[in-house]
Amino acid sequence: MADEFDAVVVGSGPNGLVAALELAQAGWRVLVLERSDTLGGGARTAELTLPGFRHDVCSAIHPLGLASPALRDLGLEKVGVEWVQPDAPLAHALRPGHSVLQERSLAATAVGLGVDGRPWERLFGPSVGSGLDLVDSLLDPLDLPPRHPVQLARYGMSGLWSVSALARRRFRGDDGPALLAGLAGHSMLSLDAPITTGFGMLLGQLAHVVGWPMARGGSQAIADGLVALIRALGGTVLTGEEVRSLDDLPPARAVICDVTPRQLIDIAGDRLPSAYRRRLERYRYGPGVFKVDWALDGPVPWIDPRTARAGTVHLGGTLAEVRASEEDVVSGRVPQVPFLLLAQQSNFDPDRAPAGRHTLWGYCHVPSDCDVDMTEAMEARIEQFAPGFRDLVLARHTMSAPQFEAYNPNYVGGDINGGVADLRQFLFRPVPSLDPWSTPVEGLYLCSSSTPPGGGVHGMCGRAAARSVLRRQPL
Repeated sequence: MADEFDAVVVGSGPNGLVAALELAQAGWRVLVLERSDTLGGGARTAELTLPGFRHDVCSAIHPLGLASPALRDLGLEKVGVEWVQPDAPLAHALRPGHSVLQERSLAATAVGLGVDGRPWERLFGPSVGSGLDLVDSLLDPLDLPPRHPVQLARYGMSGLWSVSALARRRFRGDDGPALLAGLAGHSMLSLDAPITTGFGMLLGQLAHVVGWPMARGGSQAIADGLVALIRALGGTVLTGEEVRSLDDLPPARAVICDVTPRQLIDIAGDRLPSAYRRRLERYRYGPGVFKVDWALDGPVPWIDPRTARAGTVHLGGTLAEVRASEEDVVSGRVPQVPFLLLAQQSNFDPDRAPAGRHTLWGYCHVPSDCDVDMTEAMEARIEQFAPGFRDLVLARHTMSAPQFEAYNPNYVGGDINGGVADLRQFLFRPVPSLDPWSTPVEGLYLCSSSTPPGGGVHGMCGRAAARSVLRRQPL
């Protein structure tokens, strides 16, 4: 095997698989090594609770599967990936009996928002009108000069604001700020922080432009599809192959690591120049998550039945309540009333549970490395909006922040985004550079979500790393 490969990819998350595929398409002989017995990184599915109940271990909802330039034209549908669109992308539950829905239609969403409808249309109209042009620029932030500068500048005029500040200026009611706050909450930042509006605007735009779909049968289908494409081009993908050092690898022209800076330091050791190593050591990780997967005897009994129309449910209350929960987390405190992010895939994908049964996927944010069991707090919150929920629970599976890191070392402290994505570290990840995917070590590259554009199942970090390889080391 020593002379068989041009490139070795360490890690089989979506970014690692996209990097391998991009190189294989360019004629490189590629090897992917995965430490776990299953492929996929953040795109895995397993029967975590009871036989026949398929739960997504990490990522669950995939607008970027349809929108990302790295994924949308690969033909994943030809290798078994089927996208399932819920009736509505998102419901935000403000109070028991009242949810606001983000529909695929911008106009329909505005109608449901009442007095906040026109401000919502003004905020999202330009980006929705731009289609995927703006998405392409945001997911490739170091592609200079930007391909769509006008759309990017218009987006930045609002996106650079904090959600807290922008909501005070733009909205008159509670519904619009709450819906935007829930979207921005995916950033895992304080909602008083700059660019949190930008996070919310991107996710909200995607809901209107491509929807928030799920992969039929589970997110594992995305990873399996990428692996099928790699193997069809002659690539080799192996599981159960832990890489502790670069010395463990067969000779290759390039090594591309789908790991965070902490693991790269361990793997590369003294080969990293001391100045670069010190910069990697200063890389900042974000809060963790606590996740619960439920096997249910029936659908979630929402007081507001419209909530069942959404694939994703943000259970967070008003903007002030979401802000308070996220402020606790970034300040190192366990939130007493956590902001919940839920997905009810089995409402739309019958492959997720036995007939008549259902699954619920959910997590909340917690301080880094927090080992507090949040199950009771999460279920109490759900009960407020869906009385009788606990009576439906057949089984549950929980993962704390430390357990997430044990499951996947890339989730340092339970951080599923690969590092803080604030204004400074959104672009300069892991270090300030116009080519942050390359390292000072010849032939060594980084392709994880610790590089631009950051977290999410989009494959753009992997595509950018592979293109860096091809620029620097053409065959």
